[in-house]
Amino acid sequence: MRALVTGVTGFTGGHLARRLRHTHGDTVRVLVRNEAQATVFRDEGFEVAMGDLTDEGSLQAACAGMDVVYNIAALYRTAGLPSSTYRAVNALGVAAIVRAAAAAEVRRVVHCSTVGVHGDIEHPPAGEDAPLKPGDVYQETKLEGEQLGREAAAAAGIELVIARPTGIYGPGDRRLFKLFGGVAKGRFLLLGTGEIFYHLTYVEDLCDGFRLCATVPGAAGRTYILAGGDVTTLRELITITASVARVTPRLLRLPVWPVWMAGAACEAICAPFGISPPIYRRRVDFFTKSRAFDITRAKTELGFAPAVTLRDGIGRTLEWYRAERWI
Repeated sequence: MRALVTGVTGFTGGHLARRLRHTHGDTVRVLVRNEAQATVFRDEGFEVAMGDLTDEGSLQAACAGMDVVYNIAALYRTAGLPSSTYRAVNALGVAAIVRAAAAAEVRRVVHCSTVGVHGDIEHPPAGEDAPLKPGDVYQETKLEGEQLGREAAAAAGIELVIARPTGIYGPGDRRLFKLFGGVAKGRFLLLGTGEIFYHLTYVEDLCDGFRLCATVPGAAGRTYILAGGDVTTLRELITITASVARVTPRLLRLPVWPVWMAGAACEAICAPFGISPPIYRRRVDFFTKSRAFDITRAKTELGFAPAVTLRDGIGRTLEWYRAERWI
């Protein structure tokens, strides 16, 4: 297939573009915002289109001649940004690229959302029809992006598939370094008991799931949770990581609420200056909110079959950290 991928300078989008090209043999065009980014991808042999989701005029040209568009671009949690900036990318940008794809006669758009739209899972494992309870501006605008994307697709008559991944990890990931890297170094700060569920997705499995969303005829108009085959508690995840790293970590345990209150104070002080706070409430949520999901729909309708076990995926991730001299 001929595919346009957005968000390629990020962890997931970059993996997807390269896996589509090198593993599946697709012709891949990437959407980038500046010439420095374009040079990197041209040197790798990719087609390059200049633009971004907030520049609707650039999107139709980027979509021209494509069979499918993978919208991976998103604005993640960044200190000091107003909600309007998140909304421009995570919500309005979704509708913009759906309209542009339809105008360019693209067959299907695959949009990457997040399981975060479900919030804390009270009755795990949760499926796609679980209550929607976004908990911050990132999750709220991702949910709005789903809604606006569906409306734009219905109005334009284009196929849209929404994928909601769980926590994404693998070589190149930085978000979970504090967990994997900290345990591998032999020390980790644990807030609370660690008995909440945590569900991860290895990035290569996720990319293959995205491609199934693009190619399975019956997926049109559907929403899928994409996640790994292993669900653990946070404490079990720490134990597995320590076993793979062959270390016995020293766990420093602290109660949750004093740290949460300190995070709220830090955010209030740092946000007006655009400074990333040393402690923030979102970090506390990692230790307190359960995330466990049911991937039955993706398995039965898409044939989604995560191939990388949690132990293997953690091992590959730690190998990359070592090669980069992070641990």
